[in-house]
Amino acid sequence: MTIRPLAATDFDTWSPLWAAYLAFYETERSEAHHRAYFARLLSGDPHDYSCLLAGETPLGLAHYVFHAHGWQSEPVCYLQDLYVDPSARGRGLGRALIEAVYAAAKSRGAKGVYWMTQHFNTDARVLYDSVGTLTPFIKYQQP
Repeated sequence: MTIRPLAATDFDTWSPLWAAYLAFYETERSEAHHRAYFARLLSGDPHDYSCLLAGETPLGLAHYVFHAHGWQSEPVCYLQDLYVDPSARGRGLGRALIEAVYAAAKSRGAKGVYWMTQHFNTDARVLYDSVGTLTPFIKYQQP
């Protein structure tokens, strides 16, 4: 199983994966947004998102970003998007992507990795319960 960084030639395989992830959460973005986000993922800006892909022909993705934390001097890593194509689930790709993000965080000196999911995402939560710790925090946002 290959976990690798996003490459400039990956747009045509990355974009459908990201669109499927967004569809799971009942949202979508324009083609222009996909292209702009893809460019950001490739920018190399240490303060913007990065992407890892599972497979030479991608079957999964992980988008993550490092940011400062007010309670500690080390940065933390936020795993924003994790998605594996339904045809490839159950093969360990999700776990491998999370572990690769953990490794990226360690190499950057990050204190930890965190992510959120919706309560109804029960299949993914089985994996998350095995690789992380459920916290008691509840998310609020401006409507």
